[in-house]
Amino acid sequence: MEKLQFKAESKRLLEMMINSIYSQKEIFLRELISNASDAIDKIYYKALTDDTLTFDKDKFYIKVVPDKENRTLKVIDTGIGMTKEELENHLGTIAKSGSLAFKTENEMKDGHDLIGQFGVGFYSAFMVADVVTVISKALGEDQAYKWESAGADGFTIEPWTKDEVGTEVILKIKENTEDENYDEFLEEYRLKAIIKKYSDFIRYPIKMDVTVSRPKADGDSDTVEVKEEQVINSMVPIWRKNKSELTDEDYENFYTEKRYGFDKPLKHIHISVDGAVRYHAILFIPESIPFDYYTQDYEKGLELYSNGVLIMNKCPDLLPDYFSFVKGMVDSEDLSLNISREMLQHDKQLKLIAKNISKKIKSELLQMLKNEREKYEKFFDAFGRQLKYGVYSDFGMHKETLQDLLMFYSSKEKKRVTLDEYVSRMPEDQKYIYYATGDSVERIEKLPQTELVADKGYEILYFTDEIDEFAIKMLLKYKDKEFRSVSGSDLGLEEEDGKKTEEAEKDHQPLFDYMKKVLDGKVKAVRASKRLKSHPVCLTAEGEVSIEMEKVLNALPNNQNVHAEKVLEINTQHEVFQSLKNAYDNDKTKLDLYTNLLYNQALLIEGLPISDPVAFTNDICKIMV
Repeated sequence: MEKLQFKAESKRLLEMMINSIYSQKEIFLRELISNASDAIDKIYYKALTDDTLTFDKDKFYIKVVPDKENRTLKVIDTGIGMTKEELENHLGTIAKSGSLAFKTENEMKDGHDLIGQFGVGFYSAFMVADVVTVISKALGEDQAYKWESAGADGFTIEPWTKDEVGTEVILKIKENTEDENYDEFLEEYRLKAIIKKYSDFIRYPIKMDVTVSRPKADGDSDTVEVKEEQVINSMVPIWRKNKSELTDEDYENFYTEKRYGFDKPLKHIHISVDGAVRYHAILFIPESIPFDYYTQDYEKGLELYSNGVLIMNKCPDLLPDYFSFVKGMVDSEDLSLNISREMLQHDKQLKLIAKNISKKIKSELLQMLKNEREKYEKFFDAFGRQLKYGVYSDFGMHKETLQDLLMFYSSKEKKRVTLDEYVSRMPEDQKYIYYATGDSVERIEKLPQTELVADKGYEILYFTDEIDEFAIKMLLKYKDKEFRSVSGSDLGLEEEDGKKTEEAEKDHQPLFDYMKKVLDGKVKAVRASKRLKSHPVCLTAEGEVSIEMEKVLNALPNNQNVHAEKVLEINTQHEVFQSLKNAYDNDKTKLDLYTNLLYNQALLIEGLPISDPVAFTNDICKIMV
């Protein structure tokens, strides 16, 4: 028996294959099963062109056999097998792929494709095994051969006895160390879990002898544990079935089996594309929000398969952040994978798939909004905030994509409406889309700033999420209609009593200047209000930062101490104003008291904190006595 050396450049190359390329040791089983599947596929392809061969799918399988006593794990297939030369060339030359050569020589037909491309998957076995033995008998050959290696020192090949065509890969599992538990790869439950995770949709049955409990033959109520051969994998993936064959229950069962969530999906999306990039996808829009969704621990992404073999558990590049709530999987045979099949070599295909998926998700959401309003509102309750973050993020790059999916509470409809619905109802004389911000609908309804816009009969959108105003500032317009805050410096309304207000401001400017001085930099100005009808006072803001934005920004951990440029507006038609004028003419001390009370009243209306609550209560007492 001759000892041969690997036809690779050095011992270091094999060490790199074993220790650096794969991120998880469990991957070895995925690779060996994928190779076994390829070996069966090769017989299938030969049968297409060789009339002497028949392909009876029921005769082909893969079997995984753990043996705790002898500390071995076998992966057996009934595939095409390997000759002595193939064992030497394909297993003796690191990174030479028999599957790739076969694929190049034989055009793939009938929707099948070989999984293996690089020929390094086999060497992942050395991550868990001290010795790897391969016994193989090639189709059409009388002699079988045994290939064996203990690692980088080389390998041996010798004639062996094997009755059936096919290959057995036998791993002598390593002993446990302080850091690594190799026993797990001999445990029945662990092997089943790895097969289900990575190889559930290999097209041939993967068999194992599984321990089950059976009643004793004598009819006794006791049970006995026996070994029973079971098929572990599902084989036919749901995404390769015709949609017409599947029911809602089938999709829900798949959602549950894959543990995408503990809820039921609101909607499923089944995609099959045969174009520039071929792929299948099943996507789910969950019913409820995951508990960690808005935390750093949440990982977005879809399961990524290549020919039914799991490549990545969560591929983040398949989903934009604003659709990160979507669960599901993508399977494509056109992906250019790296040498370990754990990552992509380049992302051109992936970008095209991701772009198409994003369009499809938006299309389905719009259909849900149009045809299943109640279901859409349930979705928006859970994930509407994420869509708004999407509008705001990346400097508004995605606002055109998302604007039609947004909803806000309407002052007129008393429920959520879309921007399109708002604009479609606007009177001809209304120039702007008006909004008001606050902690809740109830609080906004009581805001003094809404009076003038409401009196005009115009609809107001209520912003109750902290992200709302930031998103709208990024959106700027919708269908050429600009957004205006009811608390902004310019409502863009032609008030009938506008001249009266301007005259009042001019006539009473000394009073307003005095009040501004009393407030000592707390406000940019004190003015006669054009928007107040029944309330005596309110705060408004000038500039880009609104009062609500100030509250949100200052609540963040990295508080930048941001302040809106506040204006104290006084209703000159309110009876309180007469008291202000009298105090200005006769009692400046009393005017100081009134000014501070009105300012603190305006702060409370806005939900802002009063800087000195004790002084405020003392001022109230002074009024009472």
